Amino acid sequence: MVLSIHLPPSPAAPLLRSLIKAGLEAADPSRILPRHVSRRGRLLRIGRHLYDLACYDRLVVVGAGKASARMAQSLESIVGSRIAGGLVVVKTGHSAPLEHITVVEAAHPIPNREGLLAAKRMITLVGDLTARDLLIVLLSGGASSLLPAPVPGLTLSDKQRTTDLLLRSGASIDEMNAVRKHLSRLKGGGLARCTKATIITLLLSDVLGDDISTIGSGPTAPDKTTFADAIAILRRYRIWRATPPTVRRYLLQGVKGAVPETLKPGASQLRRVRHVIIGNNRQMLEAVAKAARLAGLHARQLASPLTGEARKEAGRFVREAIRLFNERLLRRPACLIAGGEPTVTVTGGGKGGRAQEFATAAAFHLREMPRTWLVAMGSDGTDGPTDAAGAVVTGETMALAHSRGVDLLSALNQHNTYPALRTLGCHIHTGPTGTNVNDLYLLLLL
Repeated sequence: MVLSIHLPPSPAAPLLRSLIKAGLEAADPSRILPRHVSRRGRLLRIGRHLYDLACYDRLVVVGAGKASARMAQSLESIVGSRIAGGLVVVKTGHSAPLEHITVVEAAHPIPNREGLLAAKRMITLVGDLTARDLLIVLLSGGASSLLPAPVPGLTLSDKQRTTDLLLRSGASIDEMNAVRKHLSRLKGGGLARCTKATIITLLLSDVLGDDISTIGSGPTAPDKTTFADAIAILRRYRIWRATPPTVRRYLLQGVKGAVPETLKPGASQLRRVRHVIIGNNRQMLEAVAKAARLAGLHARQLASPLTGEARKEAGRFVREAIRLFNERLLRRPACLIAGGEPTVTVTGGGKGGRAQEFATAAAFHLREMPRTWLVAMGSDGTDGPTDAAGAVVTGETMALAHSRGVDLLSALNQHNTYPALRTLGCHIHTGPTGTNVNDLYLLLLL
């Protein structure tokens, strides 16, 4: 992985850059996929299982997610010309050169026509496979948006509107995906339903707890949620009435049993499916902690991930660091490390992302704390619909904002943190990283 990690200039920048790099490299598919996949002649080892390629007519690869092209690139280096073809769908700008597998770029987080057409191509491709074919599915975060395949009666516009409402609601990823699964031909085990091939799914997890039914909305996994659950989620976040009428009608039909449920545990189609998780947030955090200790820091990982509202989780993170420091459980030079995926309940039309919202909120708690830096960033290199991976704030950020006339409280309240942090020169830029394993949060005390 060749990355240019651009941070705000500061005495801590070289150290922060080395810690971020260590975390991203630990989640790089080109490093971790070969630990789970190898080939010796016609024998292909995936996880704990061996597959004799001579027993299959074709080996086809499909996938979706921000890291799926990077995963496909690594798989091609192992399997090579034995791949008979395939298709992966990535977020625009996250592509990688491939020889045997076609790459399509589509929009994220709101799906677009390119993703819709790619989903149709994928359904046709896997539908042509037989029981004598082997299908490898590559999944990483972002797959849910990149493969929109509306059920009959729904349009792309319906999916776009529903996705936008969910993203703004503050719903968690598993809640959002519970709804999306019940509106899709591919999610919630739909891909497994579309083919007769033997399926191996390799997953780069962006889901805390590594629930295979939530990663990419589980196109080859069983789904325990129901149509009633999907409706309850939309009602819980008060977006049921704003959801398109066609979506509401379809979900209500599902409750009545008039349309098929998602694939459930024990379904016969799942007998020919195996799942292997190749990487997750924990691996990234452990690599950062190791790099911090090698750099002479007292490193500690937060016991629980950051999953609540971003501005509240920022306060919790800083307060925990202060508590540990005051109780002498952490001493300078120190680094507190956390992962997770906070939520943001968006009102208005501001520009930003959860990591930038977290960093902005943290700046209030860091006020006048000397020699302190906080990093908040998405491991995929794009925080929300922006070109920034996240941001770095310090004990001096509030004073800097005041001197430049930047109202950080207003930026937080309007969910418009991107322009404020850009004015203050706080952004982290990496470009697409080729991976996607949730967020990285660091508090450095030197």
